[in-house]
This record gives sequence, C-alpha cells and structure tokens, in this order.
Amino acid sequence: MARYIGPKTKIAKRFKSPIYGYDKYLDRKNRSQDRNSTKKRSFKVSEYGLQLKEKQKAKYTYGVLERQFKNVFRRASSKKGVTGEILLQLMEARLDNVVYRMGIAPTRAGARQLVLHKHITVNNAVVNIPSYSIKPNDIVSVRERSKSLEVIVNSLSTRSVSAYPWLEWDLNTMTGKFMQYPEREMIPEEINEQLIVELYSK
Repeated sequence: MARYIGPKTKIAKRFKSPIYGYDKYLDRKNRSQDRNSTKKRSFKVSEYGLQLKEKQKAKYTYGVLERQFKNVFRRASSKKGVTGEILLQLMEARLDNVVYRMGIAPTRAGARQLVLHKHITVNNAVVNIPSYSIKPNDIVSVRERSKSLEVIVNSLSTRSVSAYPWLEWDLNTMTGKFMQYPEREMIPEEINEQLIVELYSK
C-alpha cells in the first residue's frame, strides 16, 4: 500500500479525530448530518472492526505503512514492559515525528520531507531516513545551511515544544534533545493501543 496522499479531512471524518491536526469539520458542533442521524441505520461494529480501526488510526497518525508498523510492533513486543505503551514510544522516537514535535515542521509529512532532503542532523551527522529511531540524549538539529529555510522559520515561529516534556529545544541554535522515551500519559494522541495489541496477538 502506498503512503496516503488524499484528502486529509476524509481521514479525520472516518476516525472522528484530528489525525493531521486542526480540522474545521471536527470543530463544527451542529452539523447538518446530526439532524438527519435518526434516519440513518446504525451498525454494530465487531471487536475485530474496532481493533482494525484503531490500528489504521495509528498508522495514519504517524504516517507509516503496514509493514513498517508491523515491524515496530514486533520490536515493541520483544521488549520488557507494556507492549502498547512501548509501541507508541517507538513511534514517537521516529526521526520524522521528533522533528515534528520539536516544531521544525508544521506536520509530520512536512517533517518527513525535511529529513529526506537532508535538512536534519542527528548528533551532528546528516540523517535522511524518516524512520530512524532516536535514542535518549540524542541531539537533533537543523542543518546549518538550512536554518534560513522559510518553511522551518515559519513553523518555529508558530509552534512550541514546551508541551512535550521529553524534549528540549534551543531556538537560537535550532537544536533539540530527545531526553527520554515519553510516558503514555505524556503522549497526546488519542489512540487505544491495547486494541492494537489485541489485534496483532490473534
């Protein structure tokens, strides 16, 4: 399956969650479909359906393909601890996600592009692999020649990393530090990771 590049609101509507950030559709309290909701037939979703939906939601949120997601799950299940929490920690430690969380890019897709175009360094070495796994105490920086890029400057001027206590960020040097893997309660994504664990455990 190729990476999804279609309408983002369509995905947000499917999961009733701001998968790609703020969406006007989800901000409307009185949508016309609510008035006609009684005319629509309601179908009970099976347990498998709920589990599959949660996995798809996580994949769209972090922008990964099925094989990538399954590989991360295997890594998580091989580690000691709560598999679901470790799964999300590993997703949060992806380089493209860290770049997004640090505010260097306005979206994860934008962060992935910056990484691919060699605008980002890890421990002073250029890394152009979005799925590269960041470890505690790793230093993530904007490459010196890329610090004046409009997309980076604009993103840093409108976003703040202070909401993510597992990250440090120095705006003057455009350098950040991944201090630790975040605890589950620190991760803001509304994902029921236990359903994903149950799906893969079948």
